[in-house]
Amino acid sequence: MEQLAHPSPIVDLVNVLFGAFGVHVPDYLVFCALIVLFLAAIGLYIKSRLSIDNPGKLQIVLEDIVTFIVDNLENMMPHKGKKFLPLVGTVFVFILLGNLMGQIPTLGSPTSNVNVPFALAIVVWLYYHIEGVKAQGLGNYLLHFAFPPGVPKAMAPLMLPIELISHSSRVMSLTLRLFGNIFGEHLVVLIIGSIVPFLAPLPIQMLGLIVGPLQAFIFMTLTAIYLASATAVDEHH
Repeated sequence: MEQLAHPSPIVDLVNVLFGAFGVHVPDYLVFCALIVLFLAAIGLYIKSRLSIDNPGKLQIVLEDIVTFIVDNLENMMPHKGKKFLPLVGTVFVFILLGNLMGQIPTLGSPTSNVNVPFALAIVVWLYYHIEGVKAQGLGNYLLHFAFPPGVPKAMAPLMLPIELISHSSRVMSLTLRLFGNIFGEHLVVLIIGSIVPFLAPLPIQMLGLIVGPLQAFIFMTLTAIYLASATAVDEHH
């Protein structure tokens, strides 16, 4: 897939630096590192200028983003959604920036490489299971696979394999949804750009400005749904 990406001077520079040690760094890892460094720099900048009485424009924007995420979490998990903000918020912002990076010349979207969506999906999958066990206890959490709320206990032999397949497929679902949309959009841009350069790919790239945030929101929403289900099942037992 890297053959489909535009050459990036930043990736080339990183590989020149690490090449002396015999290490090749894939482009998607470079772009992921750039996102982490960017967020770290923004965090340090905001931390040094936090103000309650006179917040700056950047602080107001970031507070609006946090409020938006918290409101969505609280709508799905009243009174406890905010506790999941660190992971859910980080995933949302990382995916949002990763999706939009591909619109910047010389950069690319790390989420258009299947390894990144897969890693994010694995993190979410493990996290909601861990939170489910913490909320209910290991025994009760495992029991809910065989006895989902509202389902007769006689259906347990049928529900157990269905639930196991359903939970296992969530990794693939999260991965392919994010990867397919972002990679597909970039692939179309590259194909059209190779036929009619410059102006022809612009409409697809403009669509990417909508698809990127939308996919980040969908990933965040599904994560919240999985967390709500995992941590609320105990109330029905």
